[in-house]
Amino acid sequence: MLTTLPNILTLSRIVIIPLVIATFWMASPSGPWLGCALFAVAAITDWLDGRLARAWSQQSELGRFLDPIADKLLVATTLFMLGVEHRFSALTILPALVILCREILVSGLREHLAELRVRVPVSSLAKWKTGIQMVAIGVLLIGDAGPAALPVRWIGEVLLWIAACLTVKTGYDYLRAGLGHMQADAPGLKTAKPSAS
Repeated sequence: MLTTLPNILTLSRIVIIPLVIATFWMASPSGPWLGCALFAVAAITDWLDGRLARAWSQQSELGRFLDPIADKLLVATTLFMLGVEHRFSALTILPALVILCREILVSGLREHLAELRVRVPVSSLAKWKTGIQMVAIGVLLIGDAGPAALPVRWIGEVLLWIAACLTVKTGYDYLRAGLGHMQADAPGLKTAKPSAS
């Protein structure tokens, strides 16, 4: 149901996306800081909606459908805008591409595994990856508008490289966990070994 708080939080994450994009055309420093604040709110809803759904027994198929879409739209559009606006160095495009390609891979795998009624749980490493990735993007949104005494853009780029390395690892784990079920008949719901988000 759309009216449950977890689903409302998930939908709010989608609504925030165009607002984050709009901040790229706002003057510095207000635009970058507002973009980071909005992105942080979206990241918090990502952390909160699933926990509330489980705690209040409000898990739904709609929520399971919308949640990963909201996450991927938020990350993909923000990374795209950061690249277009040259808010990170040319070399940092590589970890951004790794993260985006992994999201496409995971989406394809999940769609196929859903047909086999196979569910791959989220691993602890994948949660760390997501956390570092969100912090990296938030820091990059601030970028040169941050305190002059801190290399804010450099910090964000290093964190994004770390997130990309974890992305490769968790993406490989997800692929390995899913491949075993690709050709198997799955009349009932199966659970693969813990892997990626």
